[in-house]
Amino acid sequence: MENIIDDLNYRGLIEQYSNEEEVRELLSTPQTVYCGFDPSASSMHLGNFVMISLLMRFQKAGHRIVALVGGGTGMIGDPSGKSKERNLQDEETLYKNTMSIKHQLEKFIDFSDPEKGLLVNNYDWLHSMGTIDFLRDYGKFFSINYMLSKEIVKSRLEAGISFTEFSYQILQSIDFYKLHKQYGVNLQLGGNDQWGNLTSGLELIRKLEGDEAKVGVLTAHLITRADGKKFGKSEKGALFLDPKLTSAYTLYQYMVNTTDEDAVKYIKVFTFLSHDEIEDIAREHFANPGARIAQKKLAYEVVKEIHSEEKAKEAVMMSEALFSGNVKGLSEEEIEDTLGSLKKPLTEGMLLEDVLISLGAATSKREARTFITGNSVMVNGEKITDLTKKIEKADAMYGKYIIVRRGKKNYYLGEF
Repeated sequence: MENIIDDLNYRGLIEQYSNEEEVRELLSTPQTVYCGFDPSASSMHLGNFVMISLLMRFQKAGHRIVALVGGGTGMIGDPSGKSKERNLQDEETLYKNTMSIKHQLEKFIDFSDPEKGLLVNNYDWLHSMGTIDFLRDYGKFFSINYMLSKEIVKSRLEAGISFTEFSYQILQSIDFYKLHKQYGVNLQLGGNDQWGNLTSGLELIRKLEGDEAKVGVLTAHLITRADGKKFGKSEKGALFLDPKLTSAYTLYQYMVNTTDEDAVKYIKVFTFLSHDEIEDIAREHFANPGARIAQKKLAYEVVKEIHSEEKAKEAVMMSEALFSGNVKGLSEEEIEDTLGSLKKPLTEGMLLEDVLISLGAATSKREARTFITGNSVMVNGEKITDLTKKIEKADAMYGKYIIVRRGKKNYYLGEF
């Protein structure tokens, strides 16, 4: 079988290996690989999709994968990346989040055959573990000095960290050991901020089974933008995988507006296109950057993977409709998806110049008139230059929407 490490390195996905040669050797034969997902929210986001796509790549390469939802560790809280103690969730919320995360994972990963993939919840073995068992069977293998040396702990010492969060790395280590014993898991994947937790699990297995235990860990890069800022945040916040929280169109727009440098980088990270296809896209893109070939391909492929091919085609159509100004073909749902966040109330019979001011398309009557007479204003896809034009409910799409375009790119949405 082809070794997946070469593909992961080409895509710039892996930052750290416990030992690359040992990991490569393990992956020369079919392995069982696991990654954990934290149910701290009801939906995962685009950053989580990096880890999901890694599991998908391993599964496509012929390895068995185990996706773990942290129903148990989620009750404790991972200190990683936090400047202060997180609020503990109640069991009902945590259960709902856990089920929601499970459903999202099932959308992307094949769990139909346990020889291909397993979906597990660490609550199943952590909730029944007694305090004495925890301390005798596992706690004795972790020295305080070793735990304090972990970056995720060191970064919190000044602000303060409770014993609860301090013990998180032991619980995650137990997960690795349990999965290793029960399902033959030899490799764990995680984000780079999880390095300390992953290597703790490695150490626990070696202490319990001996240094000859063939186990390893590898971490994915924290994906950043070309300007160094954290990837995956739009003006509205995190880009969620749940379409009710982040529409396919919003995701498409985020991707299609990335820089040239980021677009090629993200194609490697987020799509399943072959190396040859990616190199062809990069070549065509940089030969004619104005055509935004890489951005359009990236946006289409990402929406196709996360939502569906149908949603990707819809997003392209909606994007083209807004670019051309031909918005009459948009459905109610599409209007809400594309422009809903801009929505402002209108009163029937308003002069168009007052509508522009009300929607924020102009700052004064004088400016509004200049835009109208200057052929710069479209209402529901039609150019209007008449200063006496009043906007009535009869003009509205679906009896309520007034879509105003000022210039080539500036859109506004009014609602009766």
